[in-house]
Amino acid sequence: MRNRIAAIVGILGITLTSNYVNAGEQLSGAELKNFVSGKRVYLKIRLGGEFPLEYRSNGQVTGDGTKTGLGKYFAPKETGKWFVDGEKLCQQFPTWYKGRVSCFTIEKTGQTTLNWTRDDGYSGTARISG
Repeated sequence: MRNRIAAIVGILGITLTSNYVNAGEQLSGAELKNFVSGKRVYLKIRLGGEFPLEYRSNGQVTGDGTKTGLGKYFAPKETGKWFVDGEKLCQQFPTWYKGRVSCFTIEKTGQTTLNWTRDDGYSGTARISG
């Protein structure tokens, strides 16, 4: 079971990781909360496509990988919670990442684009709408 979980975490990291070169404006606090609250963030997937995360204004976040083909590796859809902690956007899901809190630094690179870096070093790009 541990090997399967480690493989899932590794696949998520590889799949959702994307190198980026565009530096942007780092968001924190109220700016960060306003940027994502009530919006949908689409993480660019290295294998092609996007992984959507819906950040509701009530603090819930839903990730939905059903269209990415990743469902064979982990629960394809899950709802957790999100919050801002200083300069980081944090989220926690019931089973994804073993229920641990993951936090991200967000850099706004355009009106609807961003770079993200997770606290474990994985990074990538995304677009935002809503």
